[in-house]
Amino acid sequence: MLLKKEKNLTWEAIGEAVDMTHVWITSACLGMNSCTQEVAEKLVTFLGLPEAATAALMEDPTKTWNQAVPQDPLIYRLYEVVGVYGPTLKEVIQEKFGDGIMSAIDFSMSVEKEEEPKGDRVVLTLNGKFLPYKSW
Repeated sequence: MLLKKEKNLTWEAIGEAVDMTHVWITSACLGMNSCTQEVAEKLVTFLGLPEAATAALMEDPTKTWNQAVPQDPLIYRLYEVVGVYGPTLKEVIQEKFGDGIMSAIDFSMSVEKEEEPKGDRVVLTLNGKFLPYKSW
């Protein structure tokens, strides 16, 4: 993150440089996804990182987070959205698809800015494959 700031880069620019979305490359740089060798090498070259960083970027992550209520206001609001609307989303998804879950593995996400006179809007799109529960 410090290097990104020092080089005055955006996640958008980093993503474009390595042919990945800005959301995915941000997640990888924060240690929540692993890069392929090709992407890791491009990222290391683009950012001017030591070659040893290639292996670190390719490591399988342990996707854990602090289970306590987040303190950062933006993250807390997302937590609040899931807390308030999670049961609603579950009901609507299961009504449309049946009993199952949305994959976070076969998944993509985008973050867009929608300009509006009364205040700009954040548009989050979560796109996950539906995985029905199996009966046996």
